Amino acid sequence: MLQSLSDDLAAAVAKASHSLVAIHARRRIPSTGVIWRPGIVVTAHHTIQREERITVTLADGTSVGATLAGRDPTTDIAVLRLNSEVGVPIERAATGAARVGQLVLALGMPGPAVTAALGVVSATGGEWRTWHGGRIDQFIRLDLAIYDGFSGGAAIDASGRMLGLNSSGLARASAMTIPLATVERVAEQLLTSGRVRRGYIGLGVQPVRLPAGVVAAHALPREVGLMVVSIEEGAPAHAAGISLGDVVVACAGEAVADPSELLAALTGDRVGTSVTLRVLRGGAPQDIAVTVGERQTRSDR
Repeated sequence: MLQSLSDDLAAAVAKASHSLVAIHARRRIPSTGVIWRPGIVVTAHHTIQREERITVTLADGTSVGATLAGRDPTTDIAVLRLNSEVGVPIERAATGAARVGQLVLALGMPGPAVTAALGVVSATGGEWRTWHGGRIDQFIRLDLAIYDGFSGGAAIDASGRMLGLNSSGLARASAMTIPLATVERVAEQLLTSGRVRRGYIGLGVQPVRLPAGVVAAHALPREVGLMVVSIEEGAPAHAAGISLGDVVVACAGEAVADPSELLAALTGDRVGTSVTLRVLRGGAPQDIAVTVGERQTRSDR
């Protein structure tokens, strides 16, 4: 049985290895990328240290030039466009296929050969936000050794199908995998526009418990709102007349009780449009229209 398992895992590595590449875009050793479709490579943003003179070594040893199509620091995803439509796209598992306890292999290519680490999926969960504010569709943590080339490589199942894109840059000292749904969503935006748009209104908020009488009087769906504790001068919320001490209870008709919920409501497709914030001011509800701006990332500045 052990021999059979060993053979199956080796076959899985051999199958997926055709879709791995070594990326030459940093000083020390190459980093790893994955052929997403012919001519397109996805990798970890933090491993790309220069944006010019990038070359990629394919699994067959061929070297091709590449340009950076875009990068998103908030989700740690970058996309490279190869100079020709070469490479074998990796086979992908179904969305949400990662299960706790499932055997998983982390593949890297920090040089001419593929490396592998064996472990298990140690935890899964729902949607979460990185410390940079990026939206990750599913929490997937791995329990395995992190070798050179881990970030930007593929986590694969025992059949050689990709479960996600590996990153050590999203959580300190933890091996995380970015789920396929996130890679797909972000990669398409980067290929289309070179960046991921995010909404911005310029508010600093913190959760506060609302008086029971106010909740009952106005039939509020949540007992917690978001008190405005700072406003950026000239920002959309400032221009709309939001004031310090206002308590935001809903955005675009959806109740909000956590800053991450307000952030999640400000999606890229709302940039330039008007959203209605329902706030409590002096205990009375008011609807205030705010035109959503676009959040600038550090790389935009």
